[in-house]
Amino acid sequence: MECKVNINLNPYKERVSRARVIKPIGKVTRVIGLMIEVQGITARIGEVCDIVAQGEPEPVRAEVVGFRDQFSLLMPLGELRGIYPGCAVIPSGHNLTIKVGKHLQGKVLDGLGRPIDKTVDYASGQEFLVDNKPPNPLKRKRIDSVLPTGVRAVDALLTCGKGQRIGIFAGSGVGKSTLLGMIARHGSADVNVIALIGERGREVLEFLEEDLGPQGMARSVIVAATSDQPALVRLKGAFVATAIAEYFRDQGLDVMLMMDSVTRFAMAQREVGLAVGEPPATKGYTPSVFALLPKLLERSGMGQQGSITAFYTVLVDGDDLNEPIADAVRGILDGHIVLTRKLASANHYPAIDVLQSVSRLMPDIASDQHKNQAGNLRDLLATYQESEDLINIGAYVLGSNPKIDHAISKHDEIIGYLRQSPLEYSSYEETLNGLADLVGGS
Repeated sequence: MECKVNINLNPYKERVSRARVIKPIGKVTRVIGLMIEVQGITARIGEVCDIVAQGEPEPVRAEVVGFRDQFSLLMPLGELRGIYPGCAVIPSGHNLTIKVGKHLQGKVLDGLGRPIDKTVDYASGQEFLVDNKPPNPLKRKRIDSVLPTGVRAVDALLTCGKGQRIGIFAGSGVGKSTLLGMIARHGSADVNVIALIGERGREVLEFLEEDLGPQGMARSVIVAATSDQPALVRLKGAFVATAIAEYFRDQGLDVMLMMDSVTRFAMAQREVGLAVGEPPATKGYTPSVFALLPKLLERSGMGQQGSITAFYTVLVDGDDLNEPIADAVRGILDGHIVLTRKLASANHYPAIDVLQSVSRLMPDIASDQHKNQAGNLRDLLATYQESEDLINIGAYVLGSNPKIDHAISKHDEIIGYLRQSPLEYSSYEETLNGLADLVGGS
């Protein structure tokens, strides 16, 4: 009896046609700055190559970032030490991948997703691509539930939804990292993924021990690409952290992704763009910077299962909230929290200027009562701020305007409510009860 089995060979034929039976080996012809010019390879943009130098224990990994004439342009994913003209260059055939898994919680990784402290069993994870596409916009779930952060000023007046993306805008030294630490320590997400991009080396351990603490660290994954790392490593650090957050989101978890800072990510891409030969555009930033920002920022948010709630810090040059990167990021995200130097110098922490800040999803997820009370508090603050100069110089006479009188009587209570020490925790219920007690009858 003859048995016929129909087998579809098309997928296998396609794999065979794509397979590289003989790997072409190129050679280094020139190095200018961080740009390596290679001849003799056929590699795609984003493909990782190994540069083998005699006398060095390990090859230098580099990524293809462009082409010029018949040459491929590579940038290193590490130190350039030991490279010389004629070094062998071997394409890997794939883009950068990392090993992911639940074993990463509580660990610190470098910008390429490798463990810094060498205590992680790196081989036990599963391969995950670093460069992924954002979720299909028609398959994203709508944001309909509140994600408490434990910070009164945020939960009361800038309520965040599960899956929302928010920017924290501030100049240097105003308290961005401290606010991130408070949210990571007190937030209600299942996993925190924290990317420290372009940070000073000393600030990494400082953030882990002081801002994050053991409680926050236990459910966090840290990706640290310090300012001394090559531009491409700083760039990849942001994508590696996002990929790790995507992995946990795909497991059905609610993830909190925090990145400090998007500005240094943009600066790293500017270095790469200028090295490839892009023309500088707005304030020296190359066009690729503004093309890459949405590709990074749109990857967070709601998925088909699970969510990534993201907080991105933006370092504004000269406290100018309209500088190019701040303006571009503000247009992409779902809200912005503005920290001001004026409040910080008055010892008001977190230094959130609630009148300049906004959560675009608060009207959809907060109750009507909550929105009315938050609006009342904003009205009181705005009324006081408009008359502050007259009040300070003694030119305002009590009784002249009942609205201003009420704002003056409530001002100290409001400021006390908005202030919060880094170790203080306020549950969502406590925050709303405090808001109702403060302005419920206004």
